[in-house]
Amino acid sequence: MSLYVDSSALLKRYVDETDSDACERQLAADTTWVSGRHGYVEIHRNLARLLAEDALLAAQSDFENDWKRFAVIEIDEVVCERSANIAKATGARTLDALHLGAASRLGGPSAVAMLTYDVRLAIIARQLGYHVLGI
Repeated sequence: MSLYVDSSALLKRYVDETDSDACERQLAADTTWVSGRHGYVEIHRNLARLLAEDALLAAQSDFENDWKRFAVIEIDEVVCERSANIAKATGARTLDALHLGAASRLGGPSAVAMLTYDVRLAIIARQLGYHVLGI
């Protein structure tokens, strides 16, 4: 089974946060990491918001190296339509709906587990049947 990793989880690799160690163990336990293309933007934005100077440069470099190992789901017409339907049905925020739409591209809840530390995303993912790790 693949592991869909959202930005709230991936960020914990580069910024020391609560649950960073637990998240690292979850990531180490699965060799196939997947995320939506928009996760790239989310991580860079949050690194720039949270870190300064040398720490920022090091984290950006580590992230770029990690991103190469991801299977990236493109935010295409199908993902956008699925995301819009999820948002309408659940009230999910836009970026959360995009993560769920991207995860659905892999075959849905039976094909992928979701690693997140975003409470609202986790609640909706569970409602949709995903096995949620993290919180």
